[in-house]
Amino acid sequence: MSSKKSATAKKAQKATARKATERKATATATGRKATARPDAGAAKATDAAGAAPTGPRPARLTAAAVLAAAEGVVLLGFGVYVLIMGLTGNPESPQQAEMLGVTVLALALLPLLAARGLWLRRRWSRGPATITQLMALPVAWTLLQNGGALIAAGVATAVAALAVLALLINPTATEALGIGPRDA
Repeated sequence: MSSKKSATAKKAQKATARKATERKATATATGRKATARPDAGAAKATDAAGAAPTGPRPARLTAAAVLAAAEGVVLLGFGVYVLIMGLTGNPESPQQAEMLGVTVLALALLPLLAARGLWLRRRWSRGPATITQLMALPVAWTLLQNGGALIAAGVATAVAALAVLALLINPTATEALGIGPRDA
């Protein structure tokens, strides 16, 4: 009976030694020191390597990514329109129109990059996505103040910005991005 126990104990020791060796190899590959807790080390190594968290993407995070991407596409279209009108139209100041078009095209990159990061569940993407939405709120207010057909654009902009902000601060989305209570 004692030989069975010692054989079982030896197997357990070999398994523990093998796991420790695997942790060290993983730590060496990622450039980090091995930790005493394998679960914490694996999570940090995954985060440092930039790999996406495993499991299904929450619907709230997907919705935030899609809305941010839609905002980026609208900005991209507006930037192209302003740029074309500055080049081919008859603006009061062609240089200002062209510069506005280039600026709007550059600003369109922020929500598009943030949307891609949210889609891929990258932790860094929450900041740019939040900033983009906060910048959209004054734009929505300005559109609402101008009246006419711009009221609808202002309402759509405000609703989209508030929806994305609500989705981004949701605990499900923050957890899916790997942001814990102390990290938020």
